[in-house]
Amino acid sequence: MTAEIINLNRFRKEKVRQEKAATAEENRVRFGRNRAERALDRIAAEKARRHLDDHQRDDGKDPTVA
Repeated sequence: MTAEIINLNRFRKEKVRQEKAATAEENRVRFGRNRAERALDRIAAEKARRHLDDHQRDDGKDPTVA
């Protein structure tokens, strides 16, 4: 009746790898966005910027001079 001999360093390193993989998976779920979502956000930001620029008053006066 002999016990299986295990390398404690290998066991410890494998445990750390598994913990990092679990953390990475959680971060992918929490923060991950695909290319289409990023493109939609970029397009929406550009549209908002254009909308704001189009509605800016242009009465010929310099707003920095009082």
